[in-house]
Amino acid sequence: MLRWIRRIIVLLLLGGACAGGWWWYTHRSEVPNSTYRTVPLKRGELVATIGATGTVEPVELVDVGAQVAGKLNEFGKDVAGKTIDFGSHVEEGMLLAMIDDALPKLDVAGARAQLSQSSAGVMRAEADVTVSKARLAQASRDWDRAQKLGPSDALAQNAYDNYRSAFEVAQAILGLNEASLAQAKGLMEQAQVSLDRATRNKGYCTITSPVKGVIIDRRVNIGQTVVARLNAPSLFLIAKDLTRLRVSVAVNEADIGNIYAGQAVTFTVDAYRNRSFSGVVEQVRLNASMTQNVVTYPVVVSTDNNDGLLLPYLTANLKFEVSRKQGVLLVPNAALRWTPQMIQVAPDVRAAIAGRRTEDTSGTGRGSSTQPSSRPSQASTRPSGRSGEYRPGTVWTVDGPYVRPVAVVAGLTDGTMTEIRTEDLDEGSPIVVAEERAAAAASGTSNPFAQPSFNWRGGRGTQSSGTQSSGAGGGGAKR
Repeated sequence: MLRWIRRIIVLLLLGGACAGGWWWYTHRSEVPNSTYRTVPLKRGELVATIGATGTVEPVELVDVGAQVAGKLNEFGKDVAGKTIDFGSHVEEGMLLAMIDDALPKLDVAGARAQLSQSSAGVMRAEADVTVSKARLAQASRDWDRAQKLGPSDALAQNAYDNYRSAFEVAQAILGLNEASLAQAKGLMEQAQVSLDRATRNKGYCTITSPVKGVIIDRRVNIGQTVVARLNAPSLFLIAKDLTRLRVSVAVNEADIGNIYAGQAVTFTVDAYRNRSFSGVVEQVRLNASMTQNVVTYPVVVSTDNNDGLLLPYLTANLKFEVSRKQGVLLVPNAALRWTPQMIQVAPDVRAAIAGRRTEDTSGTGRGSSTQPSSRPSQASTRPSGRSGEYRPGTVWTVDGPYVRPVAVVAGLTDGTMTEIRTEDLDEGSPIVVAEERAAAAASGTSNPFAQPSFNWRGGRGTQSSGTQSSGAGGGGAKR
C-alpha cells in the first residue's frame, strides 16, 4: 500500500512539473525578454553631400620646349639668384637655359655673307641699268636725228638703219638690265630672310620663361643633347599661378544631376588630414567618359591657395553640398531600418502590424511572417537633393518589454542621419536602433577585447556609390 502511495506521489510530482513546464513554455513567448538599444531624438543641423575624388591641378600650365637642337650648356638663375631647378620661382623673360649656339652662329655668319654678296649684286645691277639708260638716251637722240633726215643724200640708207638698230638694241639692253636688277633684289631679300632665320634660330638657343610662375618639372640636365626634329622636346613645366588652383573631379552619372555651377564644395587632402578646404564648382563639362560601363562627367572646382598649402597633383576627397537644413529632428538611419519580431510588438498593435506585413509581402509570394524583414529600408542613404522629397517611414519606441511603432515622414538624409517630421514624438524621446543579444544582456559580461555585437534588424544597408555623409547636432558622423 505504501508503495502505491509513493508511486502516486511521484506521478503527481511529474505531472505538476510537466504542467509547470508547459505553462512556462506557453507563457514565455507572450512577454519578450529583450534589451533594446535606444538613442534620444535630437534636433540639429543636417548637411547632405555627394562625395567624389579628384586631383588638384594648376589653373594654367605652360610647357616650355626647345625649337633647335644642341647640347644644353647651362641653366639660368631664378628670382632668388639660385640655379633654375624644381620649385624655382621665375619672372617673365627670365633666362631658363642656354643651348650650345656654335652651329647657329655659323649659320648666321653664312647668311650674312650671302646677304653681302646679294647686296653687291644689286649694286652692280643698278649700275648696269644706269649705263643702259645712258646708252638708250644717246641712241634715242641719234635715232631722232636720223628720222628727221631720213634716207637721203645727206644720210645713207645704211647709216639710217644702223641708228635705228642701235636705238632698239639699247632699249632691249635696258630691259634686260632692269630684269637683272629685279632678280638681284630678290636674291638679296632671300638672303635677308635666311639671315633672319639663322638669327632667330640662334636666339632659340636662349630659353626664356614665357610667363611668371613656378617650375613644376625640369626635364633636362646640363650636358644633355636636345633634339628638335618632328616635335619640340619639353624642357620645363611652369605653373603660371599657384595661388589659384582647380580640382578636376569625375562625378558619377547618378549624382551629376545634383551638381551645378556655383555649388559650394569642401575637400580634404591626405597631406593635411585635419584641415578642410573650400571651393566652388566652376564647370560641369559634357564630355562624359565610360570606364567599365560606368559613365562619369568631368567637373572643375576652383579654390584659393593664397597660403600655398595645396600642392599640384594632390588627391582631394571632395564633398559637394547638396542641401542643408537647420534645427530639424534627426534619427539614425538604423532606426528607420530596424524591424522588430512580432512578439516584441505591443499586443494592441500586433494585428495592424501583421496585416501591413502581409500586404507588403503578398506581392512577392511570401506570407506574413514575424521575422524581421530583410528588404531595404525606405530611408535611402542617398541624399534626396534639392527636390526636398519626403517619404513615409516608421520608428520604434520602447513600451515596457515591448516596442511601439510611430509613423513619421522621412526627409533629407546624409547617409547616417535622417530628418523626420512627426507630431507624436518630442525632442529627447528614446528611439530604438537595435536589439542587444539576450545572452550578453543576461550575463552582463562581455569580452573586453571583442567588438560590441548587436542584433541589427533589417541590416545596416549600403551607402550609395559616390555618396558621403556629414551631420551636425544630431550625432551624425561620416561612415
